[in-house]
Amino acid sequence: MPACPALLIAAPASGQGKTTVTAALARLHARQGRRVTVFKCGPDFLDPQIHGFASGRPCQNLDLGMCGEADARWRLARAAADSDLILVEGVMGLFDGQPSAADIACRFNIPVMALIDAGAMAQTFGALAHGLASYRPGLPFAGVLANRVGSTRHADILRDCLPPGMGWFGALPKSADSLPERHLGLLQAVEITDLEARLDRLADALAASASVDLPPSVTFADAAPPAIPPLLAGKTIAIARDAAYGFIYPANLEILVQLGAELRFFSPVASEALPACDAVWLPGGYPELHADSLSDQTALWSALHAHVDAGKPLLAECGGMMSLFEAVVDKAGVTHRFGGLLPGRSVMQQRLAALGTQFVELPEGRIAGHTFHYSKSETPLAPLVRAQTAEGREGEAVFRRQRLTASYVHLYFPSNPAAVAALLGP
Repeated sequence: MPACPALLIAAPASGQGKTTVTAALARLHARQGRRVTVFKCGPDFLDPQIHGFASGRPCQNLDLGMCGEADARWRLARAAADSDLILVEGVMGLFDGQPSAADIACRFNIPVMALIDAGAMAQTFGALAHGLASYRPGLPFAGVLANRVGSTRHADILRDCLPPGMGWFGALPKSADSLPERHLGLLQAVEITDLEARLDRLADALAASASVDLPPSVTFADAAPPAIPPLLAGKTIAIARDAAYGFIYPANLEILVQLGAELRFFSPVASEALPACDAVWLPGGYPELHADSLSDQTALWSALHAHVDAGKPLLAECGGMMSLFEAVVDKAGVTHRFGGLLPGRSVMQQRLAALGTQFVELPEGRIAGHTFHYSKSETPLAPLVRAQTAEGREGEAVFRRQRLTASYVHLYFPSNPAAVAALLGP
């Protein structure tokens, strides 16, 4: 059975700095020449981009709801076999949600390092640490790291108030190096121009107050990856990938390659032409933030019209779907002309419109996914089907025109590779 040092970075709540600290830890150990593999609890796109940059290796998702336990087991086993350190960033608060970060820690016996924002507390830090460690019997709790600490003296107070025997992973000072955010979360890695320098400063700050030694090793159960038949052998898939279309699970790309497809990436924002291809994937992202540029891409929209009219597959997810409507209305109320492959428009909202795991029962098969968006789409099209939530409630509409399939749902391809091959194949 493969074994590897591992930590799950959790917190009492969202907004404590989990992503920043996980990335800093990854950077710190990667600079020691260690092979660091980072996982993200939940169906997040943005945090994994940061972690992939920090570690120099792709960051995978661990989500028992969307990905499933079998998927998580073999990915952890693979990482343990070829890594010097596994870091797992939790989601929300340690015990929040079903399944929670604590559920994942207990399921796979990964020690928890609790990150606590200590900027406005002193000895209460110890009480909070004690509560996190003892709330759930059997939780593999390793210790705490203090974030946003005011001084060396402040860090000493925090460390000294911990219960006897509790691990101390150090302290990060208050700084301007935390990672910038917008409405869906952090900025994408490609948008943070000084990301490398920020991560290096954060890693330096960690090294100044904590050991760079590896945590104890964790033994993971043997689990082989599923066999993937080359159902897309000889097929070329064009994938939009840039600041407007960046919401891509690394596992999805891996599946497409395992299915035998050749992947060709292009940037609509940079006015790159649609590559010669058999199928197109327009992932989610922030098309509304690049509306001026995308409105001018008449050659691309014409090429996509011709692609669909020729009976070729096009998968459009969330922001990708928004782009195919006739118009997108941004948060300022300005209307921008878009692709026009689907009738109607998408309108940005001030509040979150939908969030959560969903399952889509397509003619090609059942595929798991996730939805998270601030827009609402208005169209006369009747849905082909509607997704369902994990609780069985009605979810997002899925639209189809010839071989064009569009929805707000971001599909997780490993949940049904055969269905994905049928969706994007001949």
